[in-house]
Amino acid sequence: MGELQVPADALWGAQTQRAVQNFPVSGRPMPRGFIRALGLVKAAAAEVNAGLGLLPKGVAAAVRAAALDVAAGRYDAHFPVDIYQTGSGTSSNMNANEVIAALATRRREGASGRADKGKVHPNDHVNLGQSSNDVVPTAIRVSAQLAVVEDLLPALKHLRRTIRRRGRELRRVVKTGRTHLMDAMPLTFEQEFGAWASQLESAEARIEDALKRLRRLPLGGTAIGSGINADPRFGPKAAKAISALAGTRFESADDKFEGLAAQDDAVELSGQLNALAVALIKIANDLRWMNAGPLAGLGEIELPALQPGSSIMPGKVNPVIPEATVMAAAQVIGHHTAITVAGQTGNFQLNVTLPLIAANLLESIQLLSNVSRLLADSSIAGLKVRGERVKEALERNPILVTALNPVIGYEKGAAIAKRAYKEGRPVLEVAMEVTGLPEKTLGPLLDPALLARGGIHGKPGGGGG
Repeated sequence: MGELQVPADALWGAQTQRAVQNFPVSGRPMPRGFIRALGLVKAAAAEVNAGLGLLPKGVAAAVRAAALDVAAGRYDAHFPVDIYQTGSGTSSNMNANEVIAALATRRREGASGRADKGKVHPNDHVNLGQSSNDVVPTAIRVSAQLAVVEDLLPALKHLRRTIRRRGRELRRVVKTGRTHLMDAMPLTFEQEFGAWASQLESAEARIEDALKRLRRLPLGGTAIGSGINADPRFGPKAAKAISALAGTRFESADDKFEGLAAQDDAVELSGQLNALAVALIKIANDLRWMNAGPLAGLGEIELPALQPGSSIMPGKVNPVIPEATVMAAAQVIGHHTAITVAGQTGNFQLNVTLPLIAANLLESIQLLSNVSRLLADSSIAGLKVRGERVKEALERNPILVTALNPVIGYEKGAAIAKRAYKEGRPVLEVAMEVTGLPEKTLGPLLDPALLARGGIHGKPGGGGG
């Protein structure tokens, strides 16, 4: 395609430079996790090709060492290609090939002392037995699994354990339940927090299940999945080598045509991240409602005061961490929509939106990992319950009368609830007047702590109702 000028200090070559010039779209290069995965793939490929006798051992050693340096993040500045590039990610694959070839050449020339003996070629050596079409889908899977295993799952576990711990600490504190944002039967803080923790536990299980399919690597399928120009043993051996380098399990895909043409595994994982985002929004919004006030809202809890909440209203403090959580989770939901659309573009033998899938998937994992830890450490770990406020609302909750249904019937219970609410009086006080039953009978039936345990607390017909 003719001559091209490349910056003198750049490790990349002509193909990367053309991509830099062709795609000035977002100014955002591919994420660190993806570059790391590319380095691991190239290191594993060099190792396997040497073992198969397809690559001279000296060249393979230089390529492997250079690729591991790339994986470690030492040359991220030399990966400038925009996310919005050719749909196969060929530009990013060639970026890796060119940078690794340049580094390996330096290593070889330094070892031999001769500039004419150490040349490493980006295609013939670094890309041997590979194609962008199998390297990039493989890098998506490797980078996403590593991000989930190393960052997201530990963050979720930390959040879940923090919620469980705070729930146990508050297990004796009973509060008003709410459905439709209206007063409902009582429950303990441990029960309320426990529901959040169970949501997260379910999210972890769904994500871990998705990894069973995500770990299947299509490397070795080369151009369309048939494996042209690759030794048939390359794919399985490379998957084992990547597993060893990454410290987590991967396996060679049985059908490499699927791994190139369809990115359903990535879409599935994104769907589970979407479900987690929904759970985090629910938890964050519950915290915001419980914290609302402190005087004109529910005011059940006080979240840690982290910063002034207003530039004009002195003393105002806002629930900033739950708000940040909602925004991050909303972005994840948006990413999932984009990944869903991208997953549909597997025209015949190749999906052509691979860089977008990679970038959105990794950003979603990062956002969820970060806000999960923030929510645990900066909100839930330090929240305080406003005991008197909780108790006052609970005593005046007209819905407590529900527990009297088996004794006095629904109609009489409704009348007591309406009167207690209208007169602003405790339910117990009104129930004693209406039913004529003594406090020793009604008190246990209306005890919020006992009601939080569920079950039937009175004998049918006990009050003649």
